[in-house]
Amino acid sequence: MSIDPRTPVIVGVGQAAERIDDADYCGMSPVELAAAAALVALEDCGADAAVAARAIDTVVATRQFENSIPQAPVPLGKSNNFPRSVCRRIGAEPVRAVLDVVGGQGPQKLLTEFAGAIAAGDADVVLLCGSDATSTTRHLAKAGDRPDFTETVDGSLEDRGFGLEEFVDRYGIIHGFTGATVQYGLMENARRADVGLSPADYLQAMGELFAPMTRIAAGNPFSAAPVIRSVDELVTVSAGNRMICDPYPRLLVARDQVNQGAATLLMSVAAARRLGVPERNWVYLHGHADLREQRLLERADLGHSPAAVAAVTEALRVAGIGMGDIAAMDLYSCFPVPVFNICDAFGLTADDPRGLTLTGGLPFFGGAGNNYSMHAIAEAVAAARKGRGDYALVGANGGIMSKYSVGVYSTTPVPWRPDRSAELQAEVDERDRVAVVEQADGPATIETYSVHYDWPTRTGVIVGRLDADGSRFLATSEDDDLVALLSDGEPLGAPITVRALDYGNRCSLA
Repeated sequence: MSIDPRTPVIVGVGQAAERIDDADYCGMSPVELAAAAALVALEDCGADAAVAARAIDTVVATRQFENSIPQAPVPLGKSNNFPRSVCRRIGAEPVRAVLDVVGGQGPQKLLTEFAGAIAAGDADVVLLCGSDATSTTRHLAKAGDRPDFTETVDGSLEDRGFGLEEFVDRYGIIHGFTGATVQYGLMENARRADVGLSPADYLQAMGELFAPMTRIAAGNPFSAAPVIRSVDELVTVSAGNRMICDPYPRLLVARDQVNQGAATLLMSVAAARRLGVPERNWVYLHGHADLREQRLLERADLGHSPAAVAAVTEALRVAGIGMGDIAAMDLYSCFPVPVFNICDAFGLTADDPRGLTLTGGLPFFGGAGNNYSMHAIAEAVAAARKGRGDYALVGANGGIMSKYSVGVYSTTPVPWRPDRSAELQAEVDERDRVAVVEQADGPATIETYSVHYDWPTRTGVIVGRLDADGSRFLATSEDDDLVALLSDGEPLGAPITVRALDYGNRCSLA
């Protein structure tokens, strides 16, 4: 078929990683990890790598951990212009440099965005990259001869900001509703209420969902924790698998102590031909969608994300296929609930012969901050090339199951096709919302909950409903009887009494 020369194609992908116990460990900075992955992507395209690097007109980067929170400590220093620091190492001088907002959906959303920019003639050769070196930072932060990763690079930078306002507010902060583990724990227990499982049975289900991922992680050379683990190992609480926040032992939580980088090289068909990229290396974005969920406490169903399901559905529609046509997939697995969310909607199971991850999953392969799904895209491109004409799907999750970006990849040529994300987003925004009250008083019931096991005092975090009007609220509790029920019993639906104090809502058993 004749392909429009403005059609975007992925022509190169690259990954880089090191572990602190590797014999050749050298303590690479985040910039060095991303640059190493970018060099691999340039080689992977099959054209002259130096020529391809000089052709890059746009570089787009995800944010690193040390650049994801305002005034975060940076013990080893950082670049003032991460994307241009990467380009300086690979011989690229792009006109445009972009640093994206926080969110695990970022890599797939950015690929879709800049594929569209190429199709519109606003870009020609785009490098997407990112990394995290949190393991090295922790390892070397107190070393006497610690390295200095500080860099000052000239050049423009379109910094899109942190984008945290959707996920963090004063109401959440004063109720311990900070950090992904407690936030996802609340959603996990809400889903447990929906499916009607006991805490023990739900823990078993989480282990059964994630155990197959460990086998894939064990075979991936870029994995942070390449160890095959049984269901029992994942769910049995021990000194090495302590409880973090209910319902999660450590091994069911995304592993953020990683040193990983990944990059994707995206071009127009015209540029790929001009630069001599072999067509066998071209991979097309067949389907795509990006949707944003309602704010968490306003959602009718705290255990699921209809927006994420709609994004997958729309990406498949744009591709003209169904879930049964997908040969390989990577579902974002920071915690079990985002994976369950897609499995529930599409009838997928933990033992699906296609697997639910291409990398090995965030707790085992590693959760490289905002850049994890760049690794998933790299694996999806490799899978698409290996199975000529097969389809690979990447589902990228961000925030508190707040944003979901989807891509469907194949080597089969296809023209660029827009999606209906804007129209679908309007439908999401118009759905009914639950009333939320910030100061709650009176009889209530527990809708969902988590427990901070890693705080000095074990503390329950509760989402409740007031008996008087059904409005939803946040509260915390250090009450011995209630915390014991939260930790060791079945608190869902339990009657409580909540009181509004100057420093937040507090509750106890009724």
